[in-house]
Amino acid sequence: MKKNITNDIYYVGVNDHQVDLFEGQYVVPNGMAYNSYVIMDEFIAVMDTVDQHFTDEWLKNIKEVLGDRKPNYLIVQHMEPDHSANIMNFLKAYPDAFVVGNAKTFKMMEQFFHEEIPHRVEVNEGDSLNLGKHVLTFVFAPMVHWPEVMFTYDSTGKVLFSADAFGKFGALDIEDPEGWDCEARRYYIGIVGKYGPQVQAVLKKAASIEIQTICPLHGPILSGDLSHYLKQYDIWSSYKTESEGVAIFYTSVYGHTKEAALEMAELLKANGTPKVAVSDLARDDMAECVEDAFRYGKIILATTTYNAGIFPFMHTFIDHLLERNFQNKQIGIIENGTWAPMAAKVIKDKLAGCKNVTILEPTVRILSSLDDNSRQQLQQLADKISEEYKAVKELKEEKAPELDPKALFKIGYGLYVVTSNDGNKDNGLIVNTVSQLTDTPLRVAVNINKLNYSHDVIKKTGILNVNCLNTSAPFSVFQQFGFQSGKNVNKFDGQEVVRSENGLVVLSNSINSFFSLKVAQYVDLGTHGMFICDVTESKIINNIETMTYNYYQANVKPKPDTGKKKGYVCKVCGYVYEGDTLPEDIICPLCKHGAADFEEIK
Repeated sequence: MKKNITNDIYYVGVNDHQVDLFEGQYVVPNGMAYNSYVIMDEFIAVMDTVDQHFTDEWLKNIKEVLGDRKPNYLIVQHMEPDHSANIMNFLKAYPDAFVVGNAKTFKMMEQFFHEEIPHRVEVNEGDSLNLGKHVLTFVFAPMVHWPEVMFTYDSTGKVLFSADAFGKFGALDIEDPEGWDCEARRYYIGIVGKYGPQVQAVLKKAASIEIQTICPLHGPILSGDLSHYLKQYDIWSSYKTESEGVAIFYTSVYGHTKEAALEMAELLKANGTPKVAVSDLARDDMAECVEDAFRYGKIILATTTYNAGIFPFMHTFIDHLLERNFQNKQIGIIENGTWAPMAAKVIKDKLAGCKNVTILEPTVRILSSLDDNSRQQLQQLADKISEEYKAVKELKEEKAPELDPKALFKIGYGLYVVTSNDGNKDNGLIVNTVSQLTDTPLRVAVNINKLNYSHDVIKKTGILNVNCLNTSAPFSVFQQFGFQSGKNVNKFDGQEVVRSENGLVVLSNSINSFFSLKVAQYVDLGTHGMFICDVTESKIINNIETMTYNYYQANVKPKPDTGKKKGYVCKVCGYVYEGDTLPEDIICPLCKHGAADFEEIK
C-alpha cells in the first residue's frame, strides 16, 4: 500500500489480517499494520522492513515508489522481527544498499540472521545522515521497548520516525470507530508499560525538536496538532491517572463475589463516581483489564480465597500489573472465603513493593455470601474510595452554601490553587500563603504576588476560591496552575468544571477541601497584596493529608536537570538561572518566586 506522507516521503507498509494474537498474546480483531517508509531524495532511504509473511507485497510497494531507481540506505530502528524479518531479503533485492543501525542493532542482526552485512553504517546518538535535501538525525530510545531502539528525525519535513512509540493495534485499511486512544493505550500499557522512565527520557528529547508528523511502526501516521498524542504518552509513561473513576476487577466461582462487585459498582455510581468500569477477569480480555487498571486512579480487587491464596485469574492479573511498574493508585479489596479467608493478605503482600500505592480501609470480608455486616463494609469502602466524588455530587445538589469550619483545619504551610474569574474565563494559580485569622467571623488571609494575573482579577471582582491540595496532587497540577499565566492561556480550557455558590471553580480532584472567600479588606505589601476575606462557603472533600511545601519538594517536584550547568535553581519549580551571581531582584519566570527560593547549583 503506497501513499504520500509528504511530497517525497512515502508509506510502503502492509496490513496483516491473518494474525490473531499479536506477540502471541494480544487479541487484534482488526488486524495489525507493519509500517515502512521511503524517503526519496538525492540518496534514497527505506525506513525499516515488515513481517516475514509480507515480503513480496512490501518489496512491490517499494518498487512502485522507486521506479528505476535503487535505494541507498535501509535504516533499521528496531530489531523485533515484525519490523526486521526482511532485512536479508531487502539486501538480496538491493545488494549495494547500506544498512544503517547502531552497535546493538548489528549485534542483534548477527543473532537473527547469522550472515554478514556487507555494507553497514554504524551510528551513535545525535549522528546525522545527509540524503540531499533531507537530513536525518538519530535519537536513541533504549528500552522503548528494546535496548537497540532509535528514532529518526527528518529536520526538513519535521517528521519523527518513532519506531514502536505512538503505535496502536489495528490494520490501516479498517477504520477504528473508537479513535486512536483506546487501542494505542492497550498497545502502550501491554508492550511498553514497564518502561515509563525510558519513555519519559525520550519525550524530553522530543520536546527540543519541532515535530509536525509522527511516523510509527504500527498504527496510523499522526499529523496536525500532535499535543493530544504527546499528552497521552506523558500520562501513560509517568503513571498518572488518565480518567477519573473506579475500575472493579473480580473473579467469582459461584457468583457471590460477582454479586459483591456489582453491588459495589452501584454504590459508587450512587456516590457520584463519574465512571465505574467492571471486569470479570476470567472472561474479559486480560490486556484490556490491565489497560483499565493503569487508566483509572482507583481500583477495587474482588476475589475468592483459593488454595490458601487467590483465584488464578486474579493472581495472573496482579502479576501483569507488577510486571508493568504498577504505581500511584488507591486500592480497595473485597475478599471472600468460607473457612479461612486469605485473599486480602495475599493481595496486600503482592502489592507491598509498589510505589505510592494506598490500600483503602475497610477491607470487605465476605464469609461465603453477602450479609448485613459485609454489605455495611461495602458501603464504607464505597464511601471511602469515592469520597471526593460524593462531595462534588453533594456540592452540585446543595440548595444553599454549606459552611463547615472544619474545612479550615486543612490550612497549614501547604500549597493551594486559588481560582477566580475575570468575567470572560476561569483562572487559577498556585499559592503557599493562606492563613486563618479569626473564627468568629471565619476570616482568612491570602497573599498573592502582584505579578500574577489573579492578583488584579481578585482585586477587581472581590471573590476567590481556595482549593487545598492534598498529597495525591500530581506535578501536572503545578504545571497547569503555576507555570503559565492566565493572561495568555485559559487554564481550564476544554475541562468540565464544578462550581461553588459564588460561581467560581472548585477543583474536582487533588484537593481535600475548599472554601469560598469574599474580600473584606486589601493590604498593600509592596511586591504582594494581602486579601483579608470572609468565608462564605467551605467543605471537606476527603481526609487525604494536605500537600505541604516540604512534601511537594520531596515527593512531587521532579529533580531539576542541572547537568553541568553553573548557576542557581528555583526550589519551587526547578527553573535554572545560569550565571555566576543571582540577581537580588530576580523573579522566577515560571512560578514567580523571588531570590529566597533559589539555591546555587552544587
